Order: sequence, then C-alpha cells, then structure tokens
Amino acid sequence: MADLLVLGANQVALGDMLFILISFIILALLVKHFAWGPVTKMMDARSEKITGDLDYADQERTRAEKLAKEREDALKNSRAEAVEIVNKAKESGETQKKSIISNAHSEAEDLRQRAKSDAAKAREDAMADAQNDIANLSLEIASKVISKELNADDQKSLIDSYIKELTANETK
Repeated sequence: MADLLVLGANQVALGDMLFILISFIILALLVKHFAWGPVTKMMDARSEKITGDLDYADQERTRAEKLAKEREDALKNSRAEAVEIVNKAKESGETQKKSIISNAHSEAEDLRQRAKSDAAKAREDAMADAQNDIANLSLEIASKVISKELNADDQKSLIDSYIKELTANETK
C-alpha cells in the first residue's frame, strides 16, 4: 500500500490540475471583488496623504525660508540703524566738544582781558599812590629843609628818619 501511495504522488491527475486551476481563478476573483477595492482605496489614500504631507512640508519650507530672509533683512536694517545712531551720536559729540571748547576759549579770553584791565588799574593806582607819596615826601623834605639849615650830620639823620617813615608807611 505504501507503494501505491508513492506511485500516486508521482502522478498528478488532470482532474486535480483542473480543480486547482479553477480554485485559483475563483480565489483571485474573490480577492479582486472583496479585497482589491479596499486595498487600492487604502493605497490611494496613503498616496494622497503622503503627497499632501510633501506639499505641506514644501509650503512650510518656503514659509521658513521667507521668514529667515525677512529676519535677515530686519537684522541688516537694524545694523544699519545702529551704525546711523552711532554716527549721529559721534557728530553730536563733536558738535558739543567744539561748543564747549569755544565757550572755554571765550571765557578764558574774557578772564585774560579782565586780568589785564585789573593789572593796568592796579598799576595806575600804584603809580598814583607813589606820586602822591613822593609829592608828600618832597613837600615834607622841602619844608623841613627850609625851616632849618642843615649840616651834614643833620642831613644824614633827616634822610634816615624819612627812610624809616617810608618803610613804616609801606608795612601799613
């Protein structure tokens, strides 16, 4: 009996072949009718989702590039504004510096002129005082000389007394 089974396994009957072929065709039709539609719909939906995701990613990339360009432009503008502000501050500082120097020079010139006029007035006052002192001294000497005849010792003592009076008047 084992021999018959081995012989039957080696020979495939035409009926079996037809049965397998018909079963395969029926199975393929059933798969096409029940499974092929949902699988294709699922694959189409997946394809549309991937396409939508790629489009969305492309739009977001474009938007990100646009924002990056705007930020870069804003950064360039802010740098230019900062340079402009610094330049204006430098110009303002230079203007203030020139104004301060000009004011200092004019004040120094005013002080120098006042000092000159004060020195000239002091010199004139000193000269007037000296003239008055000399005139008074001359008058006193002349009146004393006239009032008495002087010999050499008297003249020397008179001059010494006048010098002492002058030094006493200067210390006052």
